[in-house]
Amino acid sequence: MSDTSKPTIAIIGGTGDLGSGLAKGWSAAGYKVVIGSRSRDKAVTAARALGDGVMGDDNVGAARAADIVVIAVPFASHEETIKELRPVVQGKIVVDAAVPLAPPKVSTVQLPSGGSAAQIAQRLLGEGVRVVSAFHNVGASKLHAGGRVECDVLVFSDDKDARNAVIELAGVVATRGIGGGALANSAAAEALTSVLIWINRQYKVAGAGIAITGLESATQPA
Repeated sequence: MSDTSKPTIAIIGGTGDLGSGLAKGWSAAGYKVVIGSRSRDKAVTAARALGDGVMGDDNVGAARAADIVVIAVPFASHEETIKELRPVVQGKIVVDAAVPLAPPKVSTVQLPSGGSAAQIAQRLLGEGVRVVSAFHNVGASKLHAGGRVECDVLVFSDDKDARNAVIELAGVVATRGIGGGALANSAAAEALTSVLIWINRQYKVAGAGIAITGLESATQPA
């Protein structure tokens, strides 16, 4: 059952591997989750399969219903999705988890001319939206296995309060969220995804992640 004291989360691209994995983790922790898809029927079917009270709607309907909107779509549809959502996400936190992969060379870093996916999202959405970048380096298969994934999640934003809110969400599904500074720094995590894909292939593992050392006795920045 969802906890009404917690924010409602929409996951756009929630029928995909990463989106559905995040939905599974947050809903199990008591968050109200709505997954979005271009097809409302597809989203409703996927939500029913996830259980735990997860709801499904089209992208706009899901975003409209939420306090925090997570974008977990392929980069090829990133700009189109952002433009579609812009009218209904003003004043909200939008978490961009999109990675600028360019098939077939997905294990080679290919950042966009706009700097990063998250920076593109902020420019398209405007100053009325607090964009946060996170969840690029979390293995979807490990999210679906249940429990918290043993990795750190780097979280970037120009808005401190929004960044801290997403750091808290990251700690629900992974070892912990760690602030990584300004939104411009998100290029580092987006690029790291290609490196991790290469590592997965080279070492024949699934879902290699990252861990930041030296923070064992550190306190969360104010």
